[in-house]
Amino acid sequence: MQNIKDIPLFNRPREKLIAQGAEVLSDTELLAILLGSGVKGKNVFQIAHSIVRRIDRHREKLNVKNLETIEGVGVAKACLIVAAFEFARRRLFRDSVTVQRPKDILPLVSHIADKKQENFVCISLNGANEVIGNRVVTVGLLNSTQVHPREVFADVISDRAASVILVHNHPSGILKPSPEDLSMTKQIVEAGRILGISVLDHLIITKKGYLSFKKKGLIE
Repeated sequence: MQNIKDIPLFNRPREKLIAQGAEVLSDTELLAILLGSGVKGKNVFQIAHSIVRRIDRHREKLNVKNLETIEGVGVAKACLIVAAFEFARRRLFRDSVTVQRPKDILPLVSHIADKKQENFVCISLNGANEVIGNRVVTVGLLNSTQVHPREVFADVISDRAASVILVHNHPSGILKPSPEDLSMTKQIVEAGRILGISVLDHLIITKKGYLSFKKKGLIE
């Protein structure tokens, strides 16, 4: 992995966050910002990548002790990460969100309604329809984004999700699926069937409201 100093200034994590928003950064880039710097023999991206892998393996056991076993992570960095996760948990996930109808997830995705580019979001749900994952999969051009099923389901499989809800915004403000939206949704639904992961709905949202593929009969 590259050192930060070898990356063009505009493409460095901090500069990307300022210019484009935190949601466009990968998990590794977000952690790199938290860590600030690497150590001798390991750059900050290598350390961040190791932490992401450790977190994925020990979701319920994230603590200072197991983070310290990662080369390049001392007490200070471990404490920073654990504190950041606990702060986010307390502020953003005070209660589990159970999805019974499309509007239940709108508070989780309202931040993309007025984006100038299409943001494609995937919400992972467990067997009780509780939200267990919420991530931006891709950020597209002014009025389009290309999404492949492998990008949608890569993290969903790690979540051990039973189902997903897809969401994307229309910068145009038009609450009508495009032919590309319909084709993409069909492809993702079919991939989900093969994987045993149901696509419950696909929402298009704008500042004016939302459209549910399920309610429109566009998803069986």
